[in-house]
Amino acid sequence: MNRKQFQKRSYLFATSLLILAMETGIMLYVWYWHYNTGIPKAFYFWGHVFIAVVYFVILLFASVMYGGLKIGSFRMIELTLSQGFATLVTNILFYGIICLLSYRLPTIIPLFIGMVVQCFIVGLWIIAATLGFRALFPPVDVLLIYGGKSHNIIIEKFRTRRHQFTVTKAMSVSGNMEGIYEEVPKHEAVMLWDIPNEQRNNVFKCCYENDVDIYVSPKIMDIVLKGSQNLHLFDTPLLFTKSDPIEAEQRMVKRLFDIFASVVMILITSPIMLVTAVAVKLCDGGSVFYKQIRCTRGNKEFKIIKFRSMIEHAEEDGRARLASKNDDRITPVGRIIRKLRIDELPQLFNVIAGDMSLVGPRPERPDIIEEYTKMMPEFSYRTKVKAGITGYAQVYGKYNTRPYDKLKLDLFYIENFSVWLDLRLLILTVKTLFMIGSAEGVAEQSEESDAGDNNE
Repeated sequence: MNRKQFQKRSYLFATSLLILAMETGIMLYVWYWHYNTGIPKAFYFWGHVFIAVVYFVILLFASVMYGGLKIGSFRMIELTLSQGFATLVTNILFYGIICLLSYRLPTIIPLFIGMVVQCFIVGLWIIAATLGFRALFPPVDVLLIYGGKSHNIIIEKFRTRRHQFTVTKAMSVSGNMEGIYEEVPKHEAVMLWDIPNEQRNNVFKCCYENDVDIYVSPKIMDIVLKGSQNLHLFDTPLLFTKSDPIEAEQRMVKRLFDIFASVVMILITSPIMLVTAVAVKLCDGGSVFYKQIRCTRGNKEFKIIKFRSMIEHAEEDGRARLASKNDDRITPVGRIIRKLRIDELPQLFNVIAGDMSLVGPRPERPDIIEEYTKMMPEFSYRTKVKAGITGYAQVYGKYNTRPYDKLKLDLFYIENFSVWLDLRLLILTVKTLFMIGSAEGVAEQSEESDAGDNNE
């Protein structure tokens, strides 16, 4: 680790410890003065220490999970939302602990006031910590090395993170490779974007030898290989990739979890679904639900169920049409339920029926799969697992993320599957619902958007 990286990590550690300690201190005050005296047996010094440690650990876990401590990586608004969610989740769990200790349901007013103070402190901390980070650590100087003509895509993405990266020079591998090797040591980091394997390996070695950080846009097989197991054949290291990435016992656990969680979620959201059903019906008198043929594991077809958010017969010709930002086919009620993702709730019944899982690649229409498979033969790899209501691509991508990038995200999930990853994605989905842009339609002229996620 070079000196600059050490300084960054030290800064992030110190600022993270500061906000976690301040939030814990605020809630410890609330506990000591408002809740401790209301339990059957009041706590004393070590009891308060125990409560503080428990709260700190839960808050740390939630903050890491939601990315609330990623100073320098996220924008201020993203950090505020992330740490706000982490604080909310922690306080809900903390109130549950208080209820267990009190044998009753004590008032939440002191806890709520404490949380308001926490959020105010979090806001000040994010501003101060972010400005301090940007003053101490300027954006990383990146050399972009690309192949083909699509490098403008990654340059545009870097521009959305100007506080984090600066592309100071872009060079094509179709030019002078010796010039690229000479340029590499002059930069902090190199981004390898869509270049042939042989040239990529040579540039990679050059970066590694010169202690230059490397960002690589992975190819499909890179992601599949990343999920491999490390083996040794005597003194020879091997990488082993299974044709079926999820074990039988993992599928069983995943299925049991899907059923249990879906039943619980249906019970919790039933009032919301009832109100939505009435609103959709009253809006234009049409049908409440929308059903459409989609594909799941092994390209098995099933009918997905959603609350109808578009006018009746929005696709009379049967052809998938992209939902644009100002699509006049979307009803007034539909705009609300699409933005809040309420239209997805009936898919919980698809999960119980075994057609879908809670977490997995989004189910696509057969014609969409056929179309994309012609352009990207690897697109069929997504059907190695059941389709899901939420997933890696839904959490880390957008509706208008390129199909090829969504494919990479889905394959990353498939090749790195674990029950823990499912739980993590479900928790992060709550945050995604409130992120601007995660549910937006595509631009009118977009030709690279994922039609399967943007039509009804």
